[in-house]
Amino acid sequence: MSSLSIRNTDGSVTCSACRRYCRLKDGQHGFCGIRMNQGGHIGLLTYGLPFGMHVDPIEKKPVLHKFPNYRVLSFGTTGCNYACKYCQNWDMSQHRQPDGERMSPEEIVDLALSAGCQGIAYTYSEPTVFVEFAHDVGVLARKRGLVNIFVTNGYETEESLDMCRDFLDLMTVDFKGNASDRFYRKYISVASADPIFDTISLAMDKGIHVEVTDLVVPEVGDSIDDARKMLERLLDIMGEWFPMSFLRFHPDYKMMDYGDTPLSTLVRHFELAREMGIKYPYVGNVFGSDLENTHCPSCGTLLIERSGFYTSSVRLPDNGICPSCHSDTGIRLHQMG
Repeated sequence: MSSLSIRNTDGSVTCSACRRYCRLKDGQHGFCGIRMNQGGHIGLLTYGLPFGMHVDPIEKKPVLHKFPNYRVLSFGTTGCNYACKYCQNWDMSQHRQPDGERMSPEEIVDLALSAGCQGIAYTYSEPTVFVEFAHDVGVLARKRGLVNIFVTNGYETEESLDMCRDFLDLMTVDFKGNASDRFYRKYISVASADPIFDTISLAMDKGIHVEVTDLVVPEVGDSIDDARKMLERLLDIMGEWFPMSFLRFHPDYKMMDYGDTPLSTLVRHFELAREMGIKYPYVGNVFGSDLENTHCPSCGTLLIERSGFYTSSVRLPDNGICPSCHSDTGIRLHQMG
């Protein structure tokens, strides 16, 4: 049973895991398909049922300003609070029924350690919808020296973020289509991206390290005007030192007729972020580009060199001081908080 339950006077229960706040009668499932009113409490039907489990480099999440070359055990569950028409993991996220391999939190943490991992990533589907399961895995993982990462769409509530506070170290928050409400309504079945900005602010207040990505979708989610509005709001919340990755879209699921995002479009977004004062813009899902590397904002010295999903060299000491110009880069690779 979940503590993320609000009882209503009519006998229904509101699920407070995500910003949908599904109001459910007894026996009714939420939008995600895996949270259910069970006799006046929200039950998580995928508790102990990880679906899809792999060892990944932390850079694949992407996490770019913490723990380079950490190996992380990644998993999700079936179900999602989004209905993205382009989802690359649609076979699990859009599978609105409990499915997976039965494993306890202890078994998952043991597996991560035996595989030589330094962390656990809750990903592939939206971790907010299985937050109680993630919590129990994460608390054990933290006790055993592992870092915990959410790769999330940012639709958490303050209630679920309070639960995450017990274990979560890092969040990669994924915007889609330049945070355009038009895009979110048509291609995700979400009314607005506005709550995501609140999630970022709340997460930072709780001491969680936040990095941001934006999936730039050609033709329907690549407006520079929308990107500018998104970046303005992020600058107000996060300041200019956060990592901002613009990701290439690849056709999948119900959007197979769209092509890959042109590199020129991604570069234009990168340049816009630079023009607006963001110190660490990146281009992602494009291998072999210098725009995936980290340079000193003051002198341009190459500090962190990446190749695909791996870090090939690090020239930045843990105190974050550029070895060339001795300015503070604001990056603390092996330090939380």
